[in-house]
Amino acid sequence: MGRRKPNETMRLLVTTFIGIVFGFFLGVSFPTLSLTKLNLPSSIFPSIDLTYIEDKYSGLSTQALLNAWFSLQGKGGSATVMNLFNESRIWVPTNPRGAERLPPGIIVSESDFYLHRLWGSPDEDLKMRPKYLVTFTVGYEQRKNINAAVKKFSEDFTIVMFHYDGCVTEWDEYEWSKNAIHISALKQTKWWYAKRFLHPDIVAAYDYIFIWDEDLGVEHFNAEEYLRLVKKHGLEISQPGLEPNNGLTWQMTKRRGDSEVHKDTEEKPGWCSDPHLPPCAAFVEIMAPVFSRDAWRCVWHMIQNDLVHGWGLDFTLRKCVEPAHEKIGVVDAQWIVHQSVPSLGNQGQSESGNAPWEGVRERCRKEWTMFQERMASAERAYYLSLGIDPPNSTAR
Repeated sequence: MGRRKPNETMRLLVTTFIGIVFGFFLGVSFPTLSLTKLNLPSSIFPSIDLTYIEDKYSGLSTQALLNAWFSLQGKGGSATVMNLFNESRIWVPTNPRGAERLPPGIIVSESDFYLHRLWGSPDEDLKMRPKYLVTFTVGYEQRKNINAAVKKFSEDFTIVMFHYDGCVTEWDEYEWSKNAIHISALKQTKWWYAKRFLHPDIVAAYDYIFIWDEDLGVEHFNAEEYLRLVKKHGLEISQPGLEPNNGLTWQMTKRRGDSEVHKDTEEKPGWCSDPHLPPCAAFVEIMAPVFSRDAWRCVWHMIQNDLVHGWGLDFTLRKCVEPAHEKIGVVDAQWIVHQSVPSLGNQGQSESGNAPWEGVRERCRKEWTMFQERMASAERAYYLSLGIDPPNSTAR
């Protein structure tokens, strides 16, 4: 007889293996049946009782047979058998979803905004790797303000510009713009951008993420000193103090002249049911928040795809750190001025004789209510799924 072809050899082994496994099962279940003894080299299979396989077993898959064999064999030797029958198949359940068929050593599950060359060796592309990220959602009309703000951030920051007015190349008048990341979508908010372009795995390279508005005065702000104080006081979510006389809504975010950082405040009577809860503590506004990498990983998942203004987030940021009244705070020693320029608000549409900004503001309020309801509903559903009576919702 001539030499067998490889695929014929494989079919023979599979057929033999089927006989081995089900011969064993039948031998155990029906010991009075006639059995024969088959010995194979120990490098393939150990000796085992064999009987003939009836047709009713032929519909079982090879994978089922392998599983049966492994259950008999335990861990020992299973890798050899799997390699023999499935040597080209990779399946790693602990890999990221969708990547189970890849060998773990090739998977890169996180990324960054570092710019690379089109030539040379990849490992020589980066002269430095910025440790921090700052994003601005901008219109070209605010270019002078943004130019001043960008200069407050060193080369240790990656700059990302989200353009809501479609103007991108116009920013090339500034040298720093040529090294920034520019993303443009008409009439979109920073939270729309953040949900779509700042996934935690995309910004995992950065220790802190600044997500800032375009109308912030930064004359009294230094980013490096700000982060030094954030680390010193253990803040996971923070913002610079606001100059007391401009754009101030909450006492919590008002700058204090006698401290580096504060983490609580007193508000109007009846506004705070608990001194450790917003708006008296565990609270910053959404105009200029700064997140640690870990805090942002949680916050990103809380942002809703369709609620683009982010109203209500400031009251629920505390759910992402513990204890929130210790890890959320305002940095007084590095402060900013909120200029309250309604530039994005003017990107709205005039309806029923109302100004564009009025429709935008109405949408903001509506989104706040919707976000409260969603959070309360989600919390209630969670507790009920555990068979626990839901406590009073802490969503606001």
